[in-house]
Amino acid sequence: MDDVTPPRQRQNFFGGFKLTLEHLGRPAVTRQYPEEKRPKQPRQHGRHVLNRYEDGMEKCIGCELCAGVCPAKCIYVRGLDNPPDHPHSPGERYGYVYEINFLRCIHCDLCVEACPTEAITESKLMEFSFTNRSDAIYTKEQLLVGDDGRPQHMPWEDWRPGDDLHTSGWMRATAPAGNASFEGEVQWSGELGYGQRAPEAGQSGPPNDAATGNKPLRQTLERHLIPSDMPANQRGVRGIVTRGLEKARRFAPGASRRNHTARDEAYDQAIKDADTEQGPS
Repeated sequence: MDDVTPPRQRQNFFGGFKLTLEHLGRPAVTRQYPEEKRPKQPRQHGRHVLNRYEDGMEKCIGCELCAGVCPAKCIYVRGLDNPPDHPHSPGERYGYVYEINFLRCIHCDLCVEACPTEAITESKLMEFSFTNRSDAIYTKEQLLVGDDGRPQHMPWEDWRPGDDLHTSGWMRATAPAGNASFEGEVQWSGELGYGQRAPEAGQSGPPNDAATGNKPLRQTLERHLIPSDMPANQRGVRGIVTRGLEKARRFAPGASRRNHTARDEAYDQAIKDADTEQGPS
């Protein structure tokens, strides 16, 4: 039978204070939320929006596919025939009633995949709360983008710059029928205020860690890797010296603030270089 006795240092009275004492002299890494926020991932699933074509017409055709595919049954849609003298959408029908109950929504984005006209997408906004049930049920008037193509901002929502960019970008990185040759190609119509949204980088190329704020797996779990999988500068005595220098740099006075600033600047620069959705301000 395997020995499940915990290490002796954990049984020692002073061993329980070891971790606390190690961090007493280290700089704080806490961000002052909500005044200071971390950059959001490009594939962040947030609050939904109903998009329009570049000429201002609604993309929703009232097909109810989003409501049918929703696993949480939080979407309610009813279509209606377009009036001949004043059509709301290019099709025969339009979404007359469109409601999303965000008390049920799990932000799976299946509605985005099911939509044949790219009418429903998700923004990056996640900071919104409600004091009553009626506020949590968004109507079509609240979900539909304004005349400038921007999402409408409710009083209980905390929008920040970039929350409306690259909406549902993860879906646009998916190749049709799994064919990687279509990766990164634009296959959707333009949107009011943004034009044709740029595709995400996709799955084949290397990830942009500066833009996403991610840390490569090799650096995070390097002690769990076998020596042959570790980079040459992280093996043996050379690796010990490299890790020691990295730790000294990371915990130097003022390093935490400099690291936060550098990551935020790298994220902003990556947005400017790769995201062409910067619509009219």
